[in-house]
Amino acid sequence: MTSDDPPDSTDTTDPRTLPSMPDDDVLGGPARRRGPFRAGERVQLTDVKGRMHTVLLSHDGYFQSHRGSFRHTELIGRPDGSVIDTPTGHQLLALRPLLSDYVLSMPRGAAVIYPKDAAQIVQMGDIFPGARVVEAGVGSGALSMSLLSALGEHGHLISVERREEFADIAIGNVESWFGGQHPAWEVRTGDLADVLPDAVDPASVDRVVLDMLAPWENLDAAAEALVPGGVLLAYVTTTTQLSRFAEDVRTSENFTEPRAWESMVRGWHLEGLAVRPDHRMIGHTGFLVTARRLAPGTTPPRRKHRPAKGAYPADAEWTPEEVGERAVSDKKIRRVRRDVRRRAVVEQTGVASAPGPGPGAQESPD
Repeated sequence: MTSDDPPDSTDTTDPRTLPSMPDDDVLGGPARRRGPFRAGERVQLTDVKGRMHTVLLSHDGYFQSHRGSFRHTELIGRPDGSVIDTPTGHQLLALRPLLSDYVLSMPRGAAVIYPKDAAQIVQMGDIFPGARVVEAGVGSGALSMSLLSALGEHGHLISVERREEFADIAIGNVESWFGGQHPAWEVRTGDLADVLPDAVDPASVDRVVLDMLAPWENLDAAAEALVPGGVLLAYVTTTTQLSRFAEDVRTSENFTEPRAWESMVRGWHLEGLAVRPDHRMIGHTGFLVTARRLAPGTTPPRRKHRPAKGAYPADAEWTPEEVGERAVSDKKIRRVRRDVRRRAVVEQTGVASAPGPGPGAQESPD
């Protein structure tokens, strides 16, 4: 079969003609992750050298790379895990991307929390089904998706973001992944200290996750909202932030002794008996810090170890640059918001909104 010849619609043995499963699950559940590929959903293509391309399927789409090209209609209707043979003699493996794949290829304004850190937050923060969670610092929505997957439809996630443009990008990414508005998700814009008292009752939140430049500024608001025994978790990128946050947690006397760590992921090369660590790894991305909310009126036990000499210098003014602030240009934000809106049109209509070379748009690698 050539790329110009569509499959025979009367051949019931051809997997590309299998009927689609009812798409009545709009929350990224089984109905959206099973069955043949459909127009409006994304597919991850991998060539024989491991290079990956994320493609948003459309009826008029066209994929082109140095490994070959094909029309999207050749893939629409095929089952997950199919292999495409291109006219140039190359093969491309097509799979629906996992959440960890999606967050690394989706449009982003702010930097995303890597999957390895999101997994640690869900596990070490004990995000359970039905939990009431507050997330401050939405970024591009990567962590929001992991939290929503863990707490489920009967939980409640309030995501607070200071910048409206970041919130718009995050909403687009999250709704694209789940296939619609998640019933457990609420997004608010503004400063956490101003938003939280109006959003939740005192001592009603199970978990608070802070992903922001100066999380220590919101310790009082977090303590007020958390239930006794609730978990406070912060994600910070520099040792300066880590030190400042830990010391302010201790000084507040509202939490247990903070615990901090980082995670590093190293893959392994597997080829017969040639088994060795990969030459590259995902090293430091950020620090995670957790503490538990004490019961009101409780004084935390005193630490018995003696701090090192010189561990506590005189207080000084902390500039945004010293705690790791990185500016994002307005031009990039406008481009990402445009990409998110265009993707939403393709997902809803199954037709690419802007033509590219050939019958459809050319796709770019991740």
